[in-house]
Amino acid sequence: MKLIDRIYDSKYKYIVMIIMIVAGSAISAAAFNLFIMPNRLLSGGISGISLILNYLFNANTGLLIFIFNVPIFILGYKFVDKEFIALSLIGTVAFSVWIEFFSFLRDADIVKDVMLASIYAGVLNGTGMGIVLRNRASLGGTDIIAVIMKKHFSMNIGSTSLIINTFIVLVSSFINDISLAMYTLISMYVSSVVVDKVQQGFDRRKSVMIITDNEKKVADEIIRQLVRGVTYLEGEGAFTGNKKRVIYCIVSLNQLAKLKQIVREADPKAFITVSDTAEVMGQGFSNRGV
Repeated sequence: MKLIDRIYDSKYKYIVMIIMIVAGSAISAAAFNLFIMPNRLLSGGISGISLILNYLFNANTGLLIFIFNVPIFILGYKFVDKEFIALSLIGTVAFSVWIEFFSFLRDADIVKDVMLASIYAGVLNGTGMGIVLRNRASLGGTDIIAVIMKKHFSMNIGSTSLIINTFIVLVSSFINDISLAMYTLISMYVSSVVVDKVQQGFDRRKSVMIITDNEKKVADEIIRQLVRGVTYLEGEGAFTGNKKRVIYCIVSLNQLAKLKQIVREADPKAFITVSDTAEVMGQGFSNRGV
């Protein structure tokens, strides 16, 4: 087991999670002050609404984010998992504080190219949000609203977020020119991709199913050479009616070539399917439920 998994399984789990949530919110806040606000871009959810008011009335963004989230957290406490709400409250408060703490970065004028600012804002903001979400929390706003809407109105979480963010981008096209609204869409897209990557982890696994006439030898060699568990699934050929044991296992990407070699040597006619697996939990893999 990796050191990080041992930490998350220890009695200090929640301390580590809170530290990671605060760190993730700091990264997102840095993205706002370095790239988003100096270029009058927007973000999704409550943060986007707060930015609109900041651009129009020079309002305090961090304070607005906190104020708008108060009624959302009150609703969330009634309808959403209490641990998620408690950790999300920490994330939201930290994010609001970091936004103002890093406000001096707005004058740094590091990136003048709006396209570059959009991309790097998405990367940095997505990284921060991904770290927060990976630790069973959120930065408040849209995430909690989406969960409530799904639970009580059967609305898809993605659809709820899309409606809110579409509204924000439309408003952006009125207070800024249309090109900045389009740059905001680029930033949102990059952010969503990075969030998925951070949540799922970059250490991708492969699920492998093997149909062979020599399943015992193949399974034994996988266990011996790759030190990976193997499961037999009962299968039956639809055309022949022959019953076979199908081999199922999960390997890391760098073990895949070796696994194929093992199968080829044991049975050149074996049938192999390989699928991407975003997250694996259990013995030999991560035990974190985050």
